[in-house]
Amino acid sequence: MTHPQIALWGVLPYLALATLVTGTAWRYRYDRFGFTTRSSQLHESRLLSIGGPLFHYALFLVIGGHVMGLLVPEALTGRLGIGEEQYHAVALAMGGTAGFAAVTGLGLLLYRRLRVPAVRRGTSRSDRVTHPLLALVLLAGLTATVSSAANPYDYRLGVAVWFRSLFTLEPDVTAMAHAPLVYQVHALLALALFALWPFSRLVHAFAPPLGYVVRPYVVYRSRGGAPAARAGDDRRSVDPRLRAR
Repeated sequence: MTHPQIALWGVLPYLALATLVTGTAWRYRYDRFGFTTRSSQLHESRLLSIGGPLFHYALFLVIGGHVMGLLVPEALTGRLGIGEEQYHAVALAMGGTAGFAAVTGLGLLLYRRLRVPAVRRGTSRSDRVTHPLLALVLLAGLTATVSSAANPYDYRLGVAVWFRSLFTLEPDVTAMAHAPLVYQVHALLALALFALWPFSRLVHAFAPPLGYVVRPYVVYRSRGGAPAARAGDDRRSVDPRLRAR
């Protein structure tokens, strides 16, 4: 175990996490209203209506696959009767499909950003860094998934062990140092993305509009004359100010 390996897999993850946490706290303190994607739907909606949902829904599946693969030990799935071959086949099929869909959705969004002048003008400096980086993270992950079909690698005995060891503050550097190069590249790109996350529009992921689910409807009333009541209408729903005129 060399010093560069210790720096990459034993120190760098904590630096990225510290940057993510402190950067998000700083952004919330000084730019709370900046937790937004800066929607450009008014400039173009056709490509956005396809690429946006495709990218986000596929990304949810990708995240779910990572949670399952990195946090659930292989011994647990074995006790549930799921063998390694079965798990690998399902992970390859579902992970490959979700990864390809996420890359396709992101590709449409990037094509839209380059093709539509108004959207292109709204691209910030951070976008020029985080968007290509996000694309590289997805491509590296998809490459790792697809390559496992030809060169089987049980990442749950390597990468997953390293990842879980980070939470115990005793990182298993050796487990990650012996992983294939494509997994190492994927991990390093992901750490870079997490470090840049608070300083980009990706921070909107920490402010989902959950309040809209329980928020009451917004009632709009006309300032003009009172409309003629129709048969069967509930007069109690009419604004009292309009009824008094």
